[in-house]
Amino acid sequence: MRISVVDVGSKTVRLVVADAQDGIPLPVHTAKWRLRLSEQVRPGGPIPEEAVERLVEAVAAASRTASRWGAADPLAFATAVVRAAPNRQEVLRTVRARTGVALCTLPGEVEGELTFLGARRWMGWRSGPLALLDIGGGSLEVAFGRGRLPDFVASLPLGANRLTHEFFGEQDPPDPERIRALRRRVRHQLRDAAARIRWEGPRTAVATSRTFQQLGRLCGAAPGRQGPFVERQLHCPELRTAIDRLAALPAAERARLPGISAPRAAQSLAGAVIAHTAMKLTGLDTVTICPWAIREGVLLRHIEDGPSWWAQVVRHSDDEGAAPPGPVPLRIAAGTH
Repeated sequence: MRISVVDVGSKTVRLVVADAQDGIPLPVHTAKWRLRLSEQVRPGGPIPEEAVERLVEAVAAASRTASRWGAADPLAFATAVVRAAPNRQEVLRTVRARTGVALCTLPGEVEGELTFLGARRWMGWRSGPLALLDIGGGSLEVAFGRGRLPDFVASLPLGANRLTHEFFGEQDPPDPERIRALRRRVRHQLRDAAARIRWEGPRTAVATSRTFQQLGRLCGAAPGRQGPFVERQLHCPELRTAIDRLAALPAAERARLPGISAPRAAQSLAGAVIAHTAMKLTGLDTVTICPWAIREGVLLRHIEDGPSWWAQVVRHSDDEGAAPPGPVPLRIAAGTH
């Protein structure tokens, strides 16, 4: 069975085509289209027509590519940048009508659940009680669990792009007081979720997302060209040093640092502050950078629970209608640990 997933994020549209062999999604082709929605949409603002047009083109190209590689209609979802837009339903309808792809949005808690599943399968059962941190453009997901799916998930409006816009504005680099204010915001909103993680006492902690991957590389982790099976870790003291390094430079110069890409250079400082504060509050001195995240989680749920699970996800996205996006039961389709 060949399946595909399309992930519409704040920066890119990403496609993964995979063979489901022995219950494991084995990638046969990946592709991405640069979208940069976060540069065109203010946090909480509508997605403009020209951005919708580019989104339609990218999703259509991803669907054609998946078809050429022998995959059925892709499992397509959009993350926080679309989920928080007041014209979200109009955008989804437009994409579906013009591409035939049933793009949907996932509540943040479901994103956290799926990312946890991807990390659990990558790390294996020997990792024991597992804590997860995932920084996106618009939100931060925190999860903990002992089994296949998490026992606890929190999705917080602490994304790297969101907080860059809110706290740094046009300041490049920002002054120290704005960095301190950002840190205070993260502490305040993360306090309860962090207390839960500390109380649970995880044996293993993982971090996913491009933000963590780039911060890991900046702090000395192996480059991506060495492949996914090289262990990569991020340590709290080294991350604190990296914050000072990033804060001293404008975005254009940060992009010359190891691991920091030009499209993410502007939000790299906020991402580092969020990551460091989260690690400090949760008591995680070291996190393992995990290459599997939400896309792999979607593929795994589809393999393990069948296509009816995704159909329920799409229906739930449609049913939200005019209501603001909110939490849904984590196990949309009943799954066992």
